[in-house]
Amino acid sequence: MTMVRDVMTKDVKVCAPHDSVTAAAQIMRDVNCGSIPVCEGKKVVGMITDRDIVINCVAAGKDPSGVHCHDCMTSNVISCSPDTDAHECAQMMADHQIRRIPVVENGEMVGICAIGDLATMNIHVNEAGEALSQISETLH
Repeated sequence: MTMVRDVMTKDVKVCAPHDSVTAAAQIMRDVNCGSIPVCEGKKVVGMITDRDIVINCVAAGKDPSGVHCHDCMTSNVISCSPDTDAHECAQMMADHQIRRIPVVENGEMVGICAIGDLATMNIHVNEAGEALSQISETLH
């Protein structure tokens, strides 16, 4: 059985709640992803996505350097533990239509599991593909 700890990324770039959305966007650009955790110390307090920035800041005509991450982030974060089965993690991604899940142990983020991490494991290719296909579906 493959656990999340076996496939997760451990070196995770994060931003703080009071960082500007410009800083968050620059991290996204630098690590080539569309979402990053927002943390106070090692505690995940939110996730901010490129879409959050576009909808809540750019489209609203706000200055991205003057808007803080806590103003745009999603605070109801879906997370898993390092001991979560990778199959279950893929299903969580599908169920919640997300591509990246912070991995939390004892209240502190220890990594992140992305859909691509699951897809690199041959045994999870079908599940990762299924999760990815469900991510774009409309929630009912």
